[in-house]
Amino acid sequence: MRRVLAAVALLLVVACGAGPTGDPVNADDVMFVQMMVQHHRQGIEIAGVGVEKATTEELKTLTAAVVSTQQTEVEMMLRWLHAWEQPLTPPDGAHDHHGGVPETDRKKIAALRAADPFEPELLTLLIAHQDGAVQMAAAEVRDGVNPEATRWAATVQESRKAQIEQMRRLLTEISG
Repeated sequence: MRRVLAAVALLLVVACGAGPTGDPVNADDVMFVQMMVQHHRQGIEIAGVGVEKATTEELKTLTAAVVSTQQTEVEMMLRWLHAWEQPLTPPDGAHDHHGGVPETDRKKIAALRAADPFEPELLTLLIAHQDGAVQMAAAEVRDGVNPEATRWAATVQESRKAQIEQMRRLLTEISG
């Protein structure tokens, strides 16, 4: 399996010399964007549950903003992958071999829907999820070469850290 992944990575490096704009693109850029699309879709689902079920106005506003922002970002990332002429999804098993940032599992999202009390569970899951985005973005800033992708990754780091702080404050207030 590792040989297959190594071969895929090598193909991506060779195929990813430069995008249509002439900006460089490497395997790390491609993998980051592919993985972040999946990560964002999970975040949209989690935050969507928050939009439906949150009772505090600040949490309703925050989760609605997460849904809106991340949907726009998914569309941007898919445009990048098309422009780079790369697959929209990573190869099977790539998640395990690319930084090891855990996915939010389907069971956790299902449990969130039934959680009582709901808001502390939502905040705890979203904090962990957004921390995953911070970690993925840090790897892109460190290893990526595409200026647009690395610039956006730095923005993700800052914005998600700010969201995490806001959610920690809300969690403290709710848990009180």
